[in-house]
Amino acid sequence: MENGKKGIVMSGIRSTGFLHLGNYFGAIRNYVRMQEEYTCYFMVADLHSLTTHPDTKELKPNVHRVLAENIACGLDPEKVALYCQSHVYETAELYLLLNMLAYKGELEKTTTFKDKVRQHPENVNAGLLTYPVLQAADILLHRASLVPVGKDQEQHLEMSRNFANRFNHRYREVFPEPFAFNFGEALIKVPSLDGTGKMSKSENQYATIFLSDSDDLIRKKIMKAKTDAGPSAPNMPMPDYIENIFLLMKLVSGADTIQKFEEDYNKAAIRYGDMKKQLAEDMIRFVAPIREKAESIRQDQAYLKRIMEMGAEKARISAAATMEKVREAIGLKYY
Repeated sequence: MENGKKGIVMSGIRSTGFLHLGNYFGAIRNYVRMQEEYTCYFMVADLHSLTTHPDTKELKPNVHRVLAENIACGLDPEKVALYCQSHVYETAELYLLLNMLAYKGELEKTTTFKDKVRQHPENVNAGLLTYPVLQAADILLHRASLVPVGKDQEQHLEMSRNFANRFNHRYREVFPEPFAFNFGEALIKVPSLDGTGKMSKSENQYATIFLSDSDDLIRKKIMKAKTDAGPSAPNMPMPDYIENIFLLMKLVSGADTIQKFEEDYNKAAIRYGDMKKQLAEDMIRFVAPIREKAESIRQDQAYLKRIMEMGAEKARISAAATMEKVREAIGLKYY
């Protein structure tokens, strides 16, 4: 392990859509901490996107955007391997070999597969069915034991453990078991602005703050956030949609600002218009530098090419060493 770091971390980053505040506080902020202490492989999952996005016109700008936004948030391509899945050809080889250990019945039972079949009955391809196998290949390729994932991915991670154990049992011990990892802290769920759950790329775009939103758009979105007439008496319990505004404020505002509005609420003297204006300005101060840095990275095609080449080279060194062990264990070495 390099430089006495604690362990190997692997995480996939979706190559579609725009990063939002929930992605930052739920995942990327942790990645930035991990890069200091662990050997990290962060992969843009472009092959995964082919299972549901057969139209690939947007693939290149999407990949460039995702790389730029992650770097702008603090991921350092010098400290981690930041690479595209399709640039590491060993992924496809391990995916093929793991498919021999994956059973149709267990793949059909995965929640995400059942959801996708319901949503797109006309596009149930083999890639969709074997999605968890490709995900396992991504992780096992680096013999990673630490995988930062949200609750919704824990079933896939359990399948990766199953495939690792099945391989080790059938052939010989090559893979460590991968486990979910988030610094032992509760995962932060960033609430949406319409009070209906967490921020999401796909639900209500107006209830989500994207890291690429303009200052004016951020102001507009926050001013539309759900509020009410305010508490009618001191120290009333707070409705969840008001609590959400305070939660957002805790992410980007100073302690004194939060304290002022909490006191106003408890005195039944809060003015939600003022609170939202303050939140909007604090949010802009947080998002604008990330947006501007990401935009300048996106314009620099030569830099992006260098980052992708450097990331792929680091990932391939790790992948080649694993595949050497895999071929040997299976018996695919004939001379």
